[in-house]
Amino acid sequence: MVSANPSDENPFQPPWLNAPPVDPYPYEESHDLRIGPKLHPSLDGLLPYIGVWRGRGRGGFPTIEDFDFAQEIRISHDSRPFLFYESRAWILDEQSRPVRPAGREVGWWRPVLDGERVTDELEALMTTPTGVMELHIGKRKGTQIEFATDAVVRTATAKEVTAGARLFGIVEGALLYAQEMAAMGHALSPHLSARLIRVAG
Repeated sequence: MVSANPSDENPFQPPWLNAPPVDPYPYEESHDLRIGPKLHPSLDGLLPYIGVWRGRGRGGFPTIEDFDFAQEIRISHDSRPFLFYESRAWILDEQSRPVRPAGREVGWWRPVLDGERVTDELEALMTTPTGVMELHIGKRKGTQIEFATDAVVRTATAKEVTAGARLFGIVEGALLYAQEMAAMGHALSPHLSARLIRVAG
């Protein structure tokens, strides 16, 4: 049996135990198509989404009061056939002043291939720090994307989310979306909608 203690004399110790430090991550990721790695050809149809977006929206659900929020979304790539999606939001008061941090989410959007051919279908994985992970199946039509959950996985302490749907679109250069959620015994209901403008990329 191999010892877990690196001080033990053991000829089977893995070489990384005493290896020197490594350099920083050597591969670039970019939200700006003018710099960084070349975009993977399968992502050409999603090109309008790449960038940093910031704006405001409105939220609500049958179990909570309506609220105003601001949001920043970063969509980037690293030359491979998927996009990295990161969102962070914060609650605004009636004077548009920040009140507190709100939802955060990270995920990946990936076009579905039929052999070598890129289809209009997408797969997306979206994860929150509150213990909810959603697997979405989607379809792209021009600059519009419609997602619906294929599966929802929750930790034991997460809110009882059972399904979701999202509609994204690029309209007059802005990123618009609407999100529905089924949770806490309620069927799919409007939850979030926002308009964000490109601030980088």
